[in-house]
Order: sequence, then structure tokens, then C-alpha cells
Amino acid sequence: MSNFIIQGGHNLHGSIKVAGFKNAATPIIAATLLTKEDVNLHNVPLIEDVKRMLQILVSMGAKVVWTDKNSVKINCADVDPAKMDMKLVSTMRSSILLMGALLARFGHLRTKEPGGCQIGSRSMDTHFDAFAKLGIDVAKDDNFYILEKKRPADEEIVMSEFSVTGTENILLASALNQGGISVKIAAADSSVQDLCWFLQKMGAEIEGIGTHNLNIKGAKSLHGVDYHIMPDPIETGTFICLAGVTRSKFMIENVAPSFLYMEIEKYKEVGLKLDIQYLDKSPNPNYSLANIEVDGKVDLQAIKKLHDMPYPGFAADLVQPFTVLMTQAEGTTLVHDWMYDGRLKYVAELKKMGANIVVSDPHRIVVIGPSPLFGKEITSFDLRAGATLIIAALGASGTSTVTNIYQVDRGYEMLDERLSNLGAKIKREDDGSV
Repeated sequence: MSNFIIQGGHNLHGSIKVAGFKNAATPIIAATLLTKEDVNLHNVPLIEDVKRMLQILVSMGAKVVWTDKNSVKINCADVDPAKMDMKLVSTMRSSILLMGALLARFGHLRTKEPGGCQIGSRSMDTHFDAFAKLGIDVAKDDNFYILEKKRPADEEIVMSEFSVTGTENILLASALNQGGISVKIAAADSSVQDLCWFLQKMGAEIEGIGTHNLNIKGAKSLHGVDYHIMPDPIETGTFICLAGVTRSKFMIENVAPSFLYMEIEKYKEVGLKLDIQYLDKSPNPNYSLANIEVDGKVDLQAIKKLHDMPYPGFAADLVQPFTVLMTQAEGTTLVHDWMYDGRLKYVAELKKMGANIVVSDPHRIVVIGPSPLFGKEITSFDLRAGATLIIAALGASGTSTVTNIYQVDRGYEMLDERLSNLGAKIKREDDGSV
């Protein structure tokens, strides 16, 4: 298993490019199952979750060819769901998105329960309740789920919560339904929007993109396309926090600022200086690209309260990086992460490094800053916690060892190499364990 050895306290400078969005890439890869024609995807992040998603497609008979470093051609003409690699399915949460796509195309499916980050209970009830309204029966037998289309879909589906993957699964399952379906209480997150634009380009009709009410009218068949996956807004926000914690000034390239309105306001409220420089061209007419110069050489001021919200509110995946930013800010911040009940494991690691944080309950912490951070051996418990602890290590004095880096590799493309290009002292080491 790999670890990162990080010497903190160094100034970062230069530029770093935001990779393609993991949370958009996985549903879009699942959507390639909806056509028998070639699909060419660009700006695909080279991360473990994407590689595993593609391996699952290959196990079913799909043809996958990398045509460039971040471009891949996928053909799913001859896939057979019965051949799906169940071991891979059970290692990643994103495999849940295969359900909607395969049900749309084949009408039935037998699959294992998805895996993923251990960040608390993540029920599949939202997906299954919505599937029932699509006329799909769900049963469980010997640790397998058996799903089968039995009845016509309801014209209106009301989601039980703002579930991102739940909304994406319903869009995938409805993309070949020509009757038309209205989805209420839909998640409006950037990854949902990117999936909608992709399905539109394939031939589906979708209205209400970016809102909580979606109307989708599928097609008898969808066609192949060339498509650019959007830049990762979570990675963008993480890099902005990095500039503040390390008191550095650098450029973040390939950013889509329109998906980070609230987060950008919070960063400015803390005192970070952001110079957003819009570019002339974007591969998607629905949003603009920009470079953002971040100046973290400022006196950081704590905000009184931060909590995650459904989009376009503050993203849950940026709460952890923002927390380490608050450890370096003057004042006290209440951080409320209400979505997950197992996501505060990283707090003990930050406290080990010297952070002054009080845990109020499984969802709330009080951060008192500024606190000097010191290098320690710390563990990456999940994807976003791993990135957060790397930020802390880069801002700390002394040397840190961040273990279980596989979690980081799941969602951040060659992060150590890109950070090294900024001047970070970070080295990957294999500890010999499996």
C-alpha cells in the first residue's frame, strides 16, 4: 500500500490544472451502455474509480480504447450483464449507476451491492423507491439484488431526497423511455447537469437542467457522441483551500466557476483573494472556463458557521478542506456536516497535528484558530479526508506520513505529481503491505 511522505511549510507557486470531474465521469461512463455506437470521452480523469468503472464495462464485453492521455473510446454494442465482474462492483459506490443504464437497455439485472467510501450509512432506498415508480421490482437473494422491469413507469416520480446518484440513476433508467417522465425533488448538482447534457447530445430530450424539476423524454435508440467531461469543482475548491493553508499564491487552470458560486463567496469572506480570468473558449456551451489566481498570503478570518447544503449550496465534499482552512483562521467556526454520520474521522488526525477542534456530536465540530500544525503520521480514511490531510501536511511544520493513499488515488489524478510541480515536497512510498 502506498503512503505520501510530505515535508510541510514550503511556499507553493506556479500553476495547477484541474482534472475532469470524477462525479460526472462515472455516470457518463455508465451512460455509454445506452448506445451500441462509439462514444468518445475527453477530459477523463485518470483515477481509480474511472479505471474500475471501465473495467466493469470490459468485463461485460465492452471495447475500451484510450486514444489519448485523457480521452477514451467506448463501444458497448456487445455487452452482457451476466458477465459483469461482481468483485469490482462491490468495491466502488459509483457502480450503483450501472443499474439504471442496464435496466434501460435490458429490462432486468442481477448485481451485487456497491461498495465505496466508509462515510456512514448510505442507503439505497432512494434508488429503489424511485425504481418502483418506474415499474421496476427489486428483490434480494443470496447477497445479490435482482431488478426487473415489470410495469409501465409513472409519469411523475417524486424523489424522497435530493440524491445525486439517485437522480442520475433515474435519468439513466429513463433515457430509452419514449413516453416522457417528470422527476420532482431532483438533485441539481453539476454532475447531474453534465450527465443531462451528455444524454441530450446522445438524443434524449431533457428540460429543467440545473433545477430540482427535470422532464426527460427518452429515445427509441441513442447515438454515439464526442463529449468533454466538465472540470472538477471539488478539486478546484480543494486547491483554493490549499493556497490559504500554505499561505501561497498560484494559478488554478481549467476551472468552471459557475458551479462554485457559494463556495467562492465563502473563500472571499475568509479573506482569500481570487482573480477569476475567463477564457474565450469552452468545450461546452452551457458553461465558461476560467483560470483563477488564488492569493493565500493574507490574514485569514474565521466565519461563524458553515454547513453543507444541496446544490447550489456549499458542497458536502468541500466541508473537510474548508475545515482545515479554518484551523489557520482567526476566530471560531461551527462546522455542520449533516449529510453523513461517519465523516468526522479525519478530525482526530487533524487534532493529532495540533488543530484545536471540539467534536460536538457525529455531525458538528467547533474549530478554533489559528493553530500551528505539526507533521505526524496520519491516515486517509476516505477520499475527501485524504485530500484534506494532504493540505494539512503541506501547511504543517516538519514531516508527515499520510497512509492509505489509495483513497486519494480514487478521486484525484496523479495528485502528488501535480503538487510537486507547485513546489510541494511530496513523495510516494510503498510500505510493502497489500
